[in-house]
Amino acid sequence: MSDVARLAGVSIKTVSRVVNDEPAVHPDTAERVMAAIEQLGFRRNLGARNLRRGSTTGTIGLIVEDVGNPFYSELNRAVERIATSFGRQVLTGSSEENSDRERELVLEFCARRVDGILVVPAGLQHGYLVPEMRAGTPVVFIDRPAGDIVADTVLVDNLGGTVEAVTHLAKHGHRRIAFLGDSPDIFTAAERLRGFREGCVRNGISYHESLVSMRTPTQEYIGDAVARLLRGPDAATAVIAGNNRIAVHVLRALAHVERRPALVGFDDFELADLLNPPVTVVAHDVSALGHAAAELLFARVQGDQSPPRKVVLPVRLVVRGSGEAAP
Repeated sequence: MSDVARLAGVSIKTVSRVVNDEPAVHPDTAERVMAAIEQLGFRRNLGARNLRRGSTTGTIGLIVEDVGNPFYSELNRAVERIATSFGRQVLTGSSEENSDRERELVLEFCARRVDGILVVPAGLQHGYLVPEMRAGTPVVFIDRPAGDIVADTVLVDNLGGTVEAVTHLAKHGHRRIAFLGDSPDIFTAAERLRGFREGCVRNGISYHESLVSMRTPTQEYIGDAVARLLRGPDAATAVIAGNNRIAVHVLRALAHVERRPALVGFDDFELADLLNPPVTVVAHDVSALGHAAAELLFARVQGDQSPPRKVVLPVRLVVRGSGEAAP
């Protein structure tokens, strides 16, 4: 600001009035100041301004598993829409399903004095957040609950969705249904496996461990699992993919299989409706997930002191063709 004032031939106070759109600055003077700002590339330090005024930093933090995953990209966009309506910007980081990285990002955002934190947790220990929450930083967990603290949480109906997938396949005559899930340490994966088991019980289908695979998905691992599940006289006639990445890996593994099993995926994904056959999925509104979490966070930012809430959003079965094949 001193450089701008010197170049424009005005006081620092006049520069401050111009950049903050305050009245009582002559138009010619304001024009000189703006020209100096443009020439010098001056930008306001909003953080310093807010600290001086004792106001908020105008930001919130969002930690997801992988911002490159379309699921989390859509979640991020939804959070940004709500944040923008409240005059905030979103700082986003990827934990890469690493609890240490999650903690590092959360504490970094807190050190930057964000107005609140939204986190898709990678770990099960969140006691490190208690001092921040006591200091007034609201925290909302998305898609998975906190491990060892009580906090606001927004989830989808993982269990009910997988029960519906099993029921749908059973109605089409399938009794040998396989389930491919993510690591069982992940809340959503464990809940969807629980739903698979419950779905088998409800539909009178025997549960076989040999038809279940739970592990961090890679193309090689899913390819091997699919080959094993489709081998022999007791081969699976249907497969439930536990998330969108697993569904894509399964489709690649089935690309050259002559007689494909029925397939139902959990989470919709891009182009699923354009494949041959189109992929039947258990879908939920990712934007609604982000909206609900962000709105809950901003309610806390604005002073809501009610007890922590747990919100569970519904899912729906989208029938397209792949889940309707006969055994």
